[in-house]
Amino acid sequence: MSRRSVLRALGGAGLAAGVLPLATPAISQGLTKVSFTTSWIPEGPNLFAYVARDRGFWKKLGLDVSVARGSGSGAAAQAVGAGTFDFGMAATPTVIVQAAKKLPITCIGQINYDALMGIGVLAGSPIKAPKDLEGKKLGASVSSGEYPFLPLYAEKAGFDLSKVQVVQVDGKVRERSLVEKQVDAVSAFATSTVPSLVSIGTDVRFLLFSAVGIQFYGQSLITQPKRVADDPALCAAVVEGAMEAIKFVMTNFDEAVDIFLKANSEVAISSSGKAYTQIGLGLTNITNLVPEVKQQGFGFADPAKVKTMADLVVKYAAGDNATNPDLDALFTNRFVGKLKLSAEELAAAEKSAQPYRRYLV
Repeated sequence: MSRRSVLRALGGAGLAAGVLPLATPAISQGLTKVSFTTSWIPEGPNLFAYVARDRGFWKKLGLDVSVARGSGSGAAAQAVGAGTFDFGMAATPTVIVQAAKKLPITCIGQINYDALMGIGVLAGSPIKAPKDLEGKKLGASVSSGEYPFLPLYAEKAGFDLSKVQVVQVDGKVRERSLVEKQVDAVSAFATSTVPSLVSIGTDVRFLLFSAVGIQFYGQSLITQPKRVADDPALCAAVVEGAMEAIKFVMTNFDEAVDIFLKANSEVAISSSGKAYTQIGLGLTNITNLVPEVKQQGFGFADPAKVKTMADLVVKYAAGDNATNPDLDALFTNRFVGKLKLSAEELAAAEKSAQPYRRYLV
């Protein structure tokens, strides 16, 4: 299957629907090579990328996608904005911060819908509600993405942050400090902390920022604005393959885990690797069981939520004198919303995600 025929079909379909401008994509008789970076090491939120590549969702659209592991959302966004990678993924709040700093970047589809920022505690902890943090030690890393929003969380959740002893810890030892009870709680992302600890036998619970109304989207598919303008058919193909993979991992949980483990031998050979992967994917899938996906289809970003999120991110995390980026340029829904879950698929996805809800409060 040539890229010419695939992307011509995509472009034609888009024009018929009024969502893609007339564009002539580059012609190639073979697969088009595309570089993609994840935002972090192989884990639940980026599992879809390995499935999209190895199960052929991108290949059938004429794409040969190389997937590189990332070293953080900030680095991923900067690498994509600079053109080091054609496409990638990054935490949506981080993308907003980078756009506020004038990085040329565009979100072309939502990968998941809750960053799962929050406060992690051991399962047997007396901390049952945010107010219980007062008088306790909270381990936090200043470089972690949720850290700037602790004051906002305290305000929304109704507790006095000045009564919490915030202990600065390196992100690499944050979970260990909780296990060894050097701190009573940690601020972190559930998708990283919960799989890391539960897979080795330490049960935890997470008090989510979203539970008190701080709605931050999770990961976004990203590329450069110039690519969106110059090659919308390529963007449409990348998004379509990604969304097919996201739907697949929600409805074919066990097969998706197997594909991921075959692609990441260092995870597979670990005694806790399979459990780590299952928990991470389970938590990620929960974040996609939301109205946006159910009603509008995979990848859709709610403009009202985007604006609220951008206002908070710029106020708390973008630095002094930061201004809101142009959200119409930063977010686009032109490539998404074509793929939805049937009633049967939704039921299957809900069932496979259910065991992992117990970690989230």
